[in-house]
Amino acid sequence: MSAAKKKNPWTPMAAGCIAGGIEATCVWPMEFIKTQLQLQSKAKGTLPYNGMISGLSYYVRTTGFFSLYRGLAPTLIGSIPKAGIRFGLNALIKDNLRDKDGKLTPGKNFIAGLGAGVSEALIIVAPVETVKTKCIELNQPFVSGLKHIIQTEGVSGVYKGAAATAMKQGSNQGLRFMWFNEYKRIVTNDGEKALTPLMGLAGGMSAGCFSTLGNNPFDVVKVRNG
Repeated sequence: MSAAKKKNPWTPMAAGCIAGGIEATCVWPMEFIKTQLQLQSKAKGTLPYNGMISGLSYYVRTTGFFSLYRGLAPTLIGSIPKAGIRFGLNALIKDNLRDKDGKLTPGKNFIAGLGAGVSEALIIVAPVETVKTKCIELNQPFVSGLKHIIQTEGVSGVYKGAAATAMKQGSNQGLRFMWFNEYKRIVTNDGEKALTPLMGLAGGMSAGCFSTLGNNPFDVVKVRNG
């Protein structure tokens, strides 16, 4: 087989921007509850729920469905360029790591994902995640949360927890891209068969579960220090 043709990194970057916005909006209610539970040790009182389902039910019942989207703005603003950087940079790094036959080992796929994850963390995720966590903790909108951080901690406060965020994103994307590329290689028999949308969905979901299990300790540290 001849060496794989290098792809234009702008194509996966554009697709990533669109996917990032859709993903952030769809999963935000779960992210909202997860962050509340992680911040529980900082709360003045005990939360009136202790899990994902009971948390979703509590907010829908007491403050309405749309209250679950409190704090989405900073994440949505950051998710679009974040996903673009992730997929575009990952494609670029992969192209430079391929062997002469155009193939990549699982280790190289991990390195490409790691590089993309750390880059997106330092450029986008660290400041956005810090504001998002503060918005949820104080139950304030984006602008108020940002003003609070700057007034109490200065501009540098926006980058609080950047190291933990970089570790989280780097390990997350490294594991995710490594898993998905191996999954894709196996189900398509090294590209001999087409990857159907359903197969891609299953691969993406399994990759997300795998990466979450692998980097959840970094996520807890990031939120507690945010």
